[in-house]
Amino acid sequence: MVSVPMPPSQLLIDGEWIGSSDGATIEVVAPATGESLGRIAAATVGDVDAAVRAARAQFDHGEWSKTSGADRGKLLWRLADLVEADLERLSTLEAVDVGRPFGEAFYAEIPLVVDVLRHFAGWADKLTGSTFTLPPFGGEDRFSYTVRQPLGVVAAITPWNAPTMITSWKLAPALAAGNTIVIKPAPDASLTTLRLGELIIEAGFPAGVVNIVTGSGTDAGAALTQHPGVDKISFTGSTSVGRQIAATAAASLKKVTLELGGKSPQIIWPDADLEKAAPVAALSIFANQGQTCASASRIYVHRSVLDDFVNLLKIEAESRVLGDPLDAETTMGSLINPAQLERVLGYIASAREEGAQLITGGGCVEGPGLFVEPTIFVGGNELTVAREEIFGPVGTVIPFDDDDEVLALANDNAYGLTAVLWTNNASRIGRFTREIHAGVVWVNAWGPPHPAVPWLGVKSSGIGEELGLEGLKANTRVKTVNVVSSHS
Repeated sequence: MVSVPMPPSQLLIDGEWIGSSDGATIEVVAPATGESLGRIAAATVGDVDAAVRAARAQFDHGEWSKTSGADRGKLLWRLADLVEADLERLSTLEAVDVGRPFGEAFYAEIPLVVDVLRHFAGWADKLTGSTFTLPPFGGEDRFSYTVRQPLGVVAAITPWNAPTMITSWKLAPALAAGNTIVIKPAPDASLTTLRLGELIIEAGFPAGVVNIVTGSGTDAGAALTQHPGVDKISFTGSTSVGRQIAATAAASLKKVTLELGGKSPQIIWPDADLEKAAPVAALSIFANQGQTCASASRIYVHRSVLDDFVNLLKIEAESRVLGDPLDAETTMGSLINPAQLERVLGYIASAREEGAQLITGGGCVEGPGLFVEPTIFVGGNELTVAREEIFGPVGTVIPFDDDDEVLALANDNAYGLTAVLWTNNASRIGRFTREIHAGVVWVNAWGPPHPAVPWLGVKSSGIGEELGLEGLKANTRVKTVNVVSSHS
């Protein structure tokens, strides 16, 4: 494993790097090699309280509350420049910490972080309200208007699969709107967030605007979601944890944005360009080792092109090169931890037991690291692997015969994050984009969201919006002002 300069291993609270109050730490392990990368602080309840208090004090009484939108935008733009200059180091940290190929971070994820920061930098001085001319009230003239104001302290709890990108999704709109923030990264993938903390200080953000508390979900995460000084919780992770957070937030009526799991359908019609669809379908299944909430791993293929498409998808799967995420030849890395490895292998075993046809893959790769072969099954909608989120490199191909059938099959699932349609039939595109249960629909493509476009799920895939103008507004509250002018 190539050495990489490690970021601070401590907590960022009120502009200072400090150890946890009880000295507890968490070991950081590179999943592709099993190598220890060191230890990071494990925040206590008291540490979380200190971080929230710092954020609250800065919001209520600090210089941030007096900083104009234009100046907030300048700071975000400066941070974007620093992230862009730090591209190689951040990409290396992400590859080592998460186990994903360096190229995915270098060419896609970290550049998207820069785009997100710059996009919301441009919005920081453009939050406006509405005006209303109303009928007289009690014989006196009346004028009403609304203003958008920041919420206060935002708690951002981020996942391990795309830690840098998703941190930017929460950080940029929250700061653009004038909030302060406490970030709790996943204990399995905190290194890039800690490095981001260094860049935030270098950019010149006032102390307490951004605070970072590393630690477990049961300790630091629970303390953060329950804290009375937090005004909003923005969480990305599993649906089960999201439900717990929603219940906790309901008790104190905190605002929430929950971006949760997915089991996205991908539909291949006979008029699709199979040579184009197969590589993109494979990317959607195997990118980041399948550890992607938007993974389109339920692949519905019209029976007339089933064999042709399966053969193309098999070639794509078998072309993946598994190995060291820092090796330029590697196109698929390792799973994040042993528990995730066991989970993915358990789903593969269940598919075999339930009678699915294994096309390719299905096993581990010998040697160090947590590698699972790219795996493709063919079967029915009732298979466990076709119904539950796996978060691993496993796709299930399901044949269909007509539009009504495949629409029913695609919607027969608890999740509703994304969907992918492969067809050039305008009437079909119109129907399916309306009727499919998904917050985001791709037509003849799949990829990461653009920061200008809202990202959201329906059903068990989440509540609220991230990115786009909707994501910015989700970090604000509206206040209505009524002015009655008396005649004198």
